[in-house]
Amino acid sequence: MKIALLSDCYLPRTGGIESQVSDLAVRLRAAGHEVEVFTATRGAKGERGGVVEVVAGVPVHRMALHLPGDLPVNPMAPPVVRARLEDNGFDVAHVHLGVVSPFGWDMARVATGLGMPTALTFHCVLDKGAAVLRPALRTWTGQGAVLSAVSELAAKGVHQAIPGVPVGVVPNGIDPLAWPVGPVRHTTRPLRVVTATRLARRKRVGALLRVVADAHARLGAGGVVLDVFGDGPMGTLLESRSAALGLEEVVRWRGTVPRAELARHYRDADVYLSPTRLEAFGIAALEARTAGLPVIARADSGVGEVVTDGVSGLLAADDAGLTDALVRLGADATLRTRIAGHNTRTPPSQTWEHVVDLVLGEYRRAGA
Repeated sequence: MKIALLSDCYLPRTGGIESQVSDLAVRLRAAGHEVEVFTATRGAKGERGGVVEVVAGVPVHRMALHLPGDLPVNPMAPPVVRARLEDNGFDVAHVHLGVVSPFGWDMARVATGLGMPTALTFHCVLDKGAAVLRPALRTWTGQGAVLSAVSELAAKGVHQAIPGVPVGVVPNGIDPLAWPVGPVRHTTRPLRVVTATRLARRKRVGALLRVVADAHARLGAGGVVLDVFGDGPMGTLLESRSAALGLEEVVRWRGTVPRAELARHYRDADVYLSPTRLEAFGIAALEARTAGLPVIARADSGVGEVVTDGVSGLLAADDAGLTDALVRLGADATLRTRIAGHNTRTPPSQTWEHVVDLVLGEYRRAGA
C-alpha cells in the first residue's frame, strides 16, 4: 500500500503529533508499506518550498514557507500537493489534525476532493472548536473520509462536532524497548518528580509549579525536587514564576533532550507529574509509565485512559488533588513502590504492533 501522511507539524519540531506521525511513518514502512510525508514544517537545514528530504528512509515533502517563528502554515501548498498526490499513485491519505491545523484542513480538502480514500485522525480535544469544524467535517465525511481520534475523550469531541458519524479510536503508539524500566527506589526523600512538556499556556506548567510549591510546603525542606524537560514560548516567564514561588532549589529546568537521554533520566526518577486538562492522549505520561514511573495526572484528561488509578498511578479531580497525590507518594513509600513495581512488570497495551493494525483498519474503512 502506498500511503501519504499529511501533517502541519513534523520533525525536527518536537511535540506529540510530530513524534507520533514520524514513528508511524517508520513503523508502516517496516511493515512493508510505501510511505511519504507531506508537512508545512521546514527541515533541519531549512528545507522548504516543496523540497523532498529523506528522513529515516521516508520521503518528506517540505511545504513550509518563510514565516516568522517558522509557523507551519502554507495556504499556497494545496495545488502542489494535489498534483503530487495525483501523479504518484497513492492508495490512501492519512491526515493528522490538532487544535489548529490550517495545513491539515487544506490537505483534507485536497485528498477528499480527489476522491482518495482518506482517514482523518484528531490528536486534540476539540472542545469549543467542535461547532466551527462541523461544516467541514460534514463535507469531508460526505466525500467518504473516515474519522478517528487518539482517545475516547478526543473521540467524544469529534462526536459533538458531527453526531451520528462513526469515530474510531486509534491511540498513540509506543515502543517499550525505547523506555527501559529502571530499579525501583525504596527511599522517598527527596521525592524525585519529573515532567516532559512544551512550555506553553495550554500545558498548564504554571499550575504544575503551584502544585509542587504546595507539596514542598507540606513535605518540608528536601522533600521534593522537580525536573522539567522541554522548552517553549513561556520558558522565561515560568522560570520567573518558579523563583517567585521560592522554588529555586526545588525546580530544575532541563530543556529539550533526545528521547534516549530522557529515558535515562526517567530511570533515576520516582514519579511523573502531568497537570494538563485538554490533553487528548498524554504520550509523555505513557512513556514515563512504560519506564516504570507512577503517574500523577488529572482524571479529566486523556491520561486517564492510559493510567489506572491506584494501579499504574494516581488520578485527581483537580489541582488540589494533584498536590494530595504528590504528598501521598512522598510520604508512603509502600504505595509508591507497589505502583512502580506494577509498571515495571506490566508493559502498556498501546504497542506499535497493535496501533499499526488499528491504523491499517482505518485505511481499509476509508477504502470501503
